[in-house]
Amino acid sequence: MTQTFDLLLKGGTVANPDGVGARDVGVVNGRIAGIGSFDATQAGETLDCTGLTILPGVIDTQVHFREPGMEHKEDLETGSRAAVMGGVTAVFEMPNTSPLTTSAGALEDKLARATGRMHCDFAFFVGGTHDNVKDLPELEMLPGVPGVKVFIGSSTGSLLVADDPGVRAILKVIRRRAAFHCEDEPRLAERRHLRVPGDASSHPVWRDEIAALTATTRLVNLAREEGKRVHVLHVTSAEEMAFLREHKDVATVEVTPHHLTMDADWYGRLGSLVQMNPPVREARHKPLLWQALAEGVVDVLGSDHAPHTLEEKAKPYPDSPSGMTGVQTLVPIMLDHVNAGRLTLERFVDLSSAGPARIFNIATKGRIAVGYDADFTIVDMKRRETIRNGWIASRPGWTPYDGVEVTGWPVGTFIRGRRVMWEGELVTPSGGTPVRFLESLGAAAPKRTPTLLERLG
Repeated sequence: MTQTFDLLLKGGTVANPDGVGARDVGVVNGRIAGIGSFDATQAGETLDCTGLTILPGVIDTQVHFREPGMEHKEDLETGSRAAVMGGVTAVFEMPNTSPLTTSAGALEDKLARATGRMHCDFAFFVGGTHDNVKDLPELEMLPGVPGVKVFIGSSTGSLLVADDPGVRAILKVIRRRAAFHCEDEPRLAERRHLRVPGDASSHPVWRDEIAALTATTRLVNLAREEGKRVHVLHVTSAEEMAFLREHKDVATVEVTPHHLTMDADWYGRLGSLVQMNPPVREARHKPLLWQALAEGVVDVLGSDHAPHTLEEKAKPYPDSPSGMTGVQTLVPIMLDHVNAGRLTLERFVDLSSAGPARIFNIATKGRIAVGYDADFTIVDMKRRETIRNGWIASRPGWTPYDGVEVTGWPVGTFIRGRRVMWEGELVTPSGGTPVRFLESLGAAAPKRTPTLLERLG
């Protein structure tokens, strides 16, 4: 019996963690229904992918889309538009919004805001604090939640959990893997005087590698004592990687494209535009980050997309805020590294698709396989482009990679069989839905708080 498809991607090269080869991909009802060699007459729609490479949909597990509370920097629509323009099919958004995402009500609000507006699929981390520890076992299991996010350093107010008893209390109650920003707050406080007004290159001097290593060591030791799984975000230093390679039974590891690409020399050209927490560091760290990636110590890539307006970034250091755009440039920057021979295409797929699915137990995403969501990042591996601010769809409209030439470019974004972006154009209205996780399949949605009119009858 001849198999028929709604959509057939024909003539392309399919890249999966297990290899790269010429295969057609058939889609039915938003799911992958066939992989092999098929005739164009077997599909209602056929897309000629000759000369293109079909990747599993790229999942960016660390973005800050700023809504609610800071929409002048970014919102869920503009951030997700930037994502799909760069070939990203799903994002995990962070809880440091205003109000913070630390309750069922705040999560419900974000899910409501995302529905009908976000162009890619989405999930929202719940922030772990001193005040909501008792609620975390329920919050981390709600639909659309990848887990708990904790700031050991680099935050303010209730979202900062700088003390070991506070971190331990969170680890005691959670059941899923939790994600952590690791910088030691006492050391940051002690070294604050090392910031040089007007000189962003003093940022990594203040927030040094010892601050990161100290917090990471504390976290891993606590996780081991409590028998819990942790995910260490945006690892930046050789010292942390040397430590983490000995603790892979407890900790998974994220790196960012900017820490793999940039070093302290970039401050001389771009100043606070490359100011991040944790910082872009001295050049000696970068080869050891790449070594850890090659050896499998690194599990996943995340952009840590954290936009600010150019006016805000233009403030003299240290009044300038930390953060840069990154979700739209993740794919082209990393494909350029693939073409330069720094990693294989299969390894990129593992870091950007299969790795996120494995770490966070994502249902039916992360590889091109029958029965999985038809999420594809379609790229031209030979296409040379120059990244420009004008291409950036994020609300601030800038990137630290403005003027950087890359080889390898996203030409299409498909989400559950829907062509969302093609050749730099948004071609389908927003239709993102919550990412599903194996640990919370069938879980109830957050309870909605009744309105005043409902309470009054």
